[in-house]
Amino acid sequence: KFYEYKQYKKGLKAADQILKKFPEHGETLAMKGLFLNHMDRKEEAHDFVRKGLRFDLKSHICWHVYGLLHRSDKNYGEALKCYNQALKFDKDNMQILQDYSLLQIQMRNYEAFNESRLRLLNLRHNNQRYWIGLAISYHLLENYEIAEKVLKAYVDTLKEKPGPMNFEHSEMLLYHNLIIEESGKFDKALEHLESIENDICDRRSWKEKRAFFLLKLERYQEAKIAYEDLIADNPDCYDYYNGLLLASQINTNELSSEQREKVIEICQEMATKYPKSNLLKLLPIEHTAGQLFELEVDKYMQAALRKGVPSLFVNLKKLYADPIKEDIIEKLVEEYLQNLKTCNTFTKSSDAGDEIEEPTAYLWTLYLLAQHYDNKRDTTRALKLIDEAIEHTPTLVELYMTKGRILKHGGDLNNAMKVMDEARELDLQDRFINSKCTKYMLRNNQPEEALKTIGLFTRGDAPDPLTDLIDMQCMWYALEEGECYRRQNNLGKALKRFHQIDKHFADITDDQFDFHTYCLRKVTLRAYLSMLRLEDQLRSHPYYFRAAKNAIEIYLYLKDNPKSANGEESQNYENMTEEEIKAAKKAKSKAKKAALKEAKKASPAKEDQSKKKVQDDDPEGEKFLKVEDPLGEAFKFLQPLQILASKRIETHLLGFEYYIQKKKYLLALRALKQAYNIDKENPELHVNIIRFKLEEDNEKREPLRDSTEYQTIFKVANTVLPTILPDNTSLDVYTEKFLARNKGSMSHLLAGSNALLQINPDNKQEVTNLLMNSIKDEFLSTRTLKVILQVICMYFSFSIRLFTFYLIL
Repeated sequence: KFYEYKQYKKGLKAADQILKKFPEHGETLAMKGLFLNHMDRKEEAHDFVRKGLRFDLKSHICWHVYGLLHRSDKNYGEALKCYNQALKFDKDNMQILQDYSLLQIQMRNYEAFNESRLRLLNLRHNNQRYWIGLAISYHLLENYEIAEKVLKAYVDTLKEKPGPMNFEHSEMLLYHNLIIEESGKFDKALEHLESIENDICDRRSWKEKRAFFLLKLERYQEAKIAYEDLIADNPDCYDYYNGLLLASQINTNELSSEQREKVIEICQEMATKYPKSNLLKLLPIEHTAGQLFELEVDKYMQAALRKGVPSLFVNLKKLYADPIKEDIIEKLVEEYLQNLKTCNTFTKSSDAGDEIEEPTAYLWTLYLLAQHYDNKRDTTRALKLIDEAIEHTPTLVELYMTKGRILKHGGDLNNAMKVMDEARELDLQDRFINSKCTKYMLRNNQPEEALKTIGLFTRGDAPDPLTDLIDMQCMWYALEEGECYRRQNNLGKALKRFHQIDKHFADITDDQFDFHTYCLRKVTLRAYLSMLRLEDQLRSHPYYFRAAKNAIEIYLYLKDNPKSANGEESQNYENMTEEEIKAAKKAKSKAKKAALKEAKKASPAKEDQSKKKVQDDDPEGEKFLKVEDPLGEAFKFLQPLQILASKRIETHLLGFEYYIQKKKYLLALRALKQAYNIDKENPELHVNIIRFKLEEDNEKREPLRDSTEYQTIFKVANTVLPTILPDNTSLDVYTEKFLARNKGSMSHLLAGSNALLQINPDNKQEVTNLLMNSIKDEFLSTRTLKVILQVICMYFSFSIRLFTFYLIL
């Protein structure tokens, strides 16, 4: 009773009173451990529960409590074992069965979850949650027919039919419809959907599903009417217009000239009904080409520039995928700029009916054109235009932000940061610009200044800004700071940040646990299913991918450079005396404390005597550097990427690096093959193909490689490798063909040079000649600061392994 009401102190007191009389009562000892666990005395809790089990090994309560302890520690595997033991001694215990099923769905053990839900329903068939839980279990097993039968059977058992517009009943009916839809029976799904119309509360979802089913069943006229009805509800929803076009039998991927005219006609018809819709002004531009496109985009841009829409370039950016459309936009905006300069109109003054534009039209035209040239990486022209815009209106924050972005794209991170800081100072109350400025500071390798800046918007009652950012799961900051520390070769702190991101994702996964009961109770079944599927794909998120990629690369580096694990090499102390090292460490520690103090001052002051600062036992992240098995740590990050990010070539390139170091050649070859299927011209892939072939040749020359295992490896490799590297092709010739296919690309030139050095370290003169070609004009479009620095590094040192690690920008 005390446990159910969360009165843990009273419960502990009651347990102690019982134990005074019966000190070996196992169940009381176990319950005492449970109370202690909720009072943050975990070690004592485990001791008491284990002690209770020793005195009463056949008690289902002791095993259940032990399972609850493991569950609170997020040790779900051990918790499942404990529940399994508890059920051996009380197989029909409802509470244990329910907790058991929650762990099974958390671990995605769908078959066992189905069995537990079936047992629960057999024990108590009048409970709504057990019926719904069983239906969900069959649904997750893709046994749609039985899932549907379970829901029907439940409705038939109801003594009182739910009234109209009952939310829970409405959600269950829509979930029933979802099961039919996912079984692929769209005609049956539509029939069911129309039969439940009067019982549905979520009218928009009902309308969307009906339109979707009509489209799937090719009942185009009805689908068209359905989508028009949806557009009336929301005239700015892109999906509704796309559905309307498909219902009009217009394939937006392959438009003929007649279909383009029809698109314009439909958009014009809709625009007369919904003149305030912004999307209807943009849609005709997306689906037209040639002269018709020029007319539509001209009309759209003039209206937006006249109104002063800062997001105009963002709206147009998707059109830049077509170079012809990009050229048309450039021509028109250049004309606007010239005409506004000479006669304050968008068109030439000789044209009839021209009105004099406001001065802001010229400003926004400069702004748009600067963004346009920045997108083309014409930094000089973009800077000239944005400087003119700033001179015109020096108080507009967006102009400084864009200038900072242009400088960043041009490689001038220091000035980009300074300009972004100017923008921040124009509006100190703007959290967005503050975050942007912080990011630019981190990109410029100034973590202390970044922490001070972001501290302006952290909670005042937090111990310090960094603690608040971690508590709030601010992943972009942890990611940027981790990459910043990596660039500074402070690998311990970098790994610490990447592990924090991994922990954030683990916490999000754990947070779903409470929803397994909540969603069944509230009957939010469609949202629950979406959450389960989202959680299954959680680590495919770009933030996790970047953090994992960085962590894997660092651990692979630590495998080859174990000296870095002592933390001294990462601090650049190798050329210092012991006294100089001590002085440098002391100065760094002092600077860090000062930065934290400043950041704390920057936060809004709030007096809170109760706040406690959590002690960080490893501020430098040294424990991450001193791992015994760096490759094992790397694999922990690699495995989720192989499952959830298999379509990204970087995953397989990282996998190759891992497997080649583990000398698992068939898995390394598989990674190469998968990468080759994604992008066979990838520069890093080419170098890895050369490395694999050289590694294979070296292994064949080893005297102990005549075993059956290695002969099998070589046999498989000889079958698969020719699909990537043709037989009877020398590595030199293969590389020459690779360079010929990718003329004008700096990254491919660099990869080819690297490959030639791998093939023969004496190829230095040939590589030198290749690198000197990079100054030719044909390489201009691919000449970035990062690649130029890599070329310079290779040119002067020919260090293949180290330059790829240190030059991470």
